[in-house]
Amino acid sequence: MKCVVELRTAGVRYGTAEVLRSVSLKFYQGEFIAIVGPNGAGKSTLLSLLAGLAAPSYGECLFLGRPAHEWNRREFARRVAVVLQTGPAAFPFTVEDVVYMGRMPHSARLYETSKDHAAVAGALTSTGIEGLRKRDFRTLSGGERQRVLLASALAQEPEVLLLDEPSNHLDLKHQLALNRLLRELSGKGLLVVGVTHDLNLGAAYAHRLVVMSEGRIYGDGTPAEILESALISQVFQVHVEVHHKPTGQPWLVYGE
Repeated sequence: MKCVVELRTAGVRYGTAEVLRSVSLKFYQGEFIAIVGPNGAGKSTLLSLLAGLAAPSYGECLFLGRPAHEWNRREFARRVAVVLQTGPAAFPFTVEDVVYMGRMPHSARLYETSKDHAAVAGALTSTGIEGLRKRDFRTLSGGERQRVLLASALAQEPEVLLLDEPSNHLDLKHQLALNRLLRELSGKGLLVVGVTHDLNLGAAYAHRLVVMSEGRIYGDGTPAEILESALISQVFQVHVEVHHKPTGQPWLVYGE
């Protein structure tokens, strides 16, 4: 598999606080990777590095073998899409307007090409929000907004999709649908990296889990390799029982 993004002994400091500590990781084409860990573990900071929204205080972040900061910003934006937990809520955009914003890195003019229209139509369909296209974004529920932001990222037609708690605000049906979609997209060659607090969802759909705590990597491997009681108890400070489905997929039950 092709290595798309690599962190080499990368760290991030804010003043005297070191929030990411000498992290070395490789992310490959076609992977769906879930970043897990308690609050304050450094997950969102790690995602910001991968997205080019922050620069390492030391070490390197490479995209396709080249330091991320050396990429032309527009070219980088065509290749890397980010779904955060905030959106353009203060302005009277329709859902369709927001999804078309995903085409901005591809166009110096208005969104008027057949490729723009096709990309937006496909993104609306894959996220199941065609019926919302003329709705005011401000009137949507949190879960609906999350799906619109994902559609905007998919309309970008990126090589890398980065998501910060993508299941946040979604009901169970849409959580499952979203994770199935992300798994399908990775199967088509997209690198998908998502921060999540739901270990069982990560185990069910991600190819790989990266466990973080206190700015460090505590585990990196398949769900079956990573989800063992001693590691989870150490990182999350809770008792867990690890069960396995007939497929071998681990499933956690939390205790006192």
